[in-house]
Order: sequence, then C-alpha cells, then structure tokens
Amino acid sequence: MNYDEHVLGGIITYPLAILIASLLKYYLAVPFQLSFIAMILGYAFYVLGSDLPDMDHPDAIIHRGTKPLVAVAMGASAFLKFSRISITEYEWANLTIAWGIASLFAFASWYVFSAVMPKHRGIIHSVGFAIIYGLLSFAITVYGLGLKLGEGLFIGFAAFMGYLLHLILDKHIKLI
Repeated sequence: MNYDEHVLGGIITYPLAILIASLLKYYLAVPFQLSFIAMILGYAFYVLGSDLPDMDHPDAIIHRGTKPLVAVAMGASAFLKFSRISITEYEWANLTIAWGIASLFAFASWYVFSAVMPKHRGIIHSVGFAIIYGLLSFAITVYGLGLKLGEGLFIGFAAFMGYLLHLILDKHIKLI
C-alpha cells in the first residue's frame, strides 16, 4: 500500500478504535478516559501510526518527515543540556554557543537517523514496535503534556492501534 492508502485508512477507521476502547472500558473496566483532548490527540497519534512503520523506507514521505523532526528534537535536547553551561560572562554569547553545539547534534542526527534505520519491513514493521510507539505516545502525553493517566492510556492505545492498522493493511504482521 502507499502513503495515501495508509493515511486514509487511518482517517476512516478511527471510529473503530473508539468503539474498541469504549468496549474495553465498559466491559473490562480499562481506565481509558475518553475526554475531548484525549480523543483529538488519539486521532492524531492513530493517523500518524497508520503510516509510521514506513519510516524505514528512505523514499517514504513519513521517512522524509520524521528525519527533520528527529533532528530538531535532538538539537533542542542538546540545547537544553548545553544552555545551562556558562562559558563566557555574556549571555548572548552563551546562548549562541549552546545553539551552535545543538545545531551540530541536530546535523549529525540527520545522518545517523538514516544510517541506523533497518531495512524496509524489518523490525520497524512489527507488533513490538507498535507497542513501543504506544508506550512513547503514552509517555509524551502524560509526562510531557501533563494529561491524566486515563487520557494517556487511551492515546497510547490509539497510537498502538493505528500502527497495528498499517501492519494489517500491509498484510505483514510479525511480532518482532
């Protein structure tokens, strides 16, 4: 399948994820909190997940979109670390130096991203990575954005389900 088919599949099947989450909440007492913000963010993570396994394909749109996000995240993280270091007495110089170092980290991560990416339909195309994506989505929303635990659980579930949708549409499901 191609990018459009995966993303449109995610866009159109999200109500099924809501249905499954609602049934799990009602019948198995899974503590999902289906608030407005959780369902909106869940939709975003679900649709992103519906194409995310293709980030291991260098020509895929998601690969080309993910690579700059990783570079910016690495640069921002490096800046947070190096912005606390005072090399000179001038604040403007310290900020410039910290961003200079951060940009080198971002630049390097651009190339490292492609170098460490496994072959297409390798380990990235697995249920194991779907779980990792769900856990990361949960952590980002609960610990990064400060959402409630039940909201984060739902978003992590939606992310996992969107990623799993990609594997189902590819008819290429493997555990690892």
